Amino acid sequence: MPKRLTVKAHLTLEELERCYRQARDGVELTRYQTIWLLAQGKQTKDIAAVVGYTPNSIRRLTRQYNQHGPEVLRNRRRNQPGAPTLLTKGQQAQLAQALQKPAPDGEAWNSRRVAEWMSKLLKRPVAVQRGWEYLRLLQKSIEVAQPCHKTEA
Repeated sequence: MPKRLTVKAHLTLEELERCYRQARDGVELTRYQTIWLLAQGKQTKDIAAVVGYTPNSIRRLTRQYNQHGPEVLRNRRRNQPGAPTLLTKGQQAQLAQALQKPAPDGEAWNSRRVAEWMSKLLKRPVAVQRGWEYLRLLQKSIEVAQPCHKTEA
């Protein structure tokens, strides 16, 4: 039989319950609930069934909590700034101006052509998907030439 996990008393049972009930972030709520249930003496497999974490994740969270305290229960992913945009505001304005005219090859703009335009501007390869993202961002729809079918009378 595996050894039962123990939780250091960084917070009392009442404090853990209060933090669990007051948590507004889903990640924090689940982490507080996990530690609260462990502090009550519940088994890891039972907690895993309740919170949806694997037993290994519960062990890892417990180890971190015991070493570093309640700070590890906070969701540090929230409020992260994220990666910078590929094009600056000025470059986006340049692209918006370019989209007002036909593409360099004289055809309608599409994601591939936008990505090629961006590649030349940035002097590095740009994925077609990024071209699509900026095309949509600048509210320019993809124009695809479709053949006209005349109905026979």
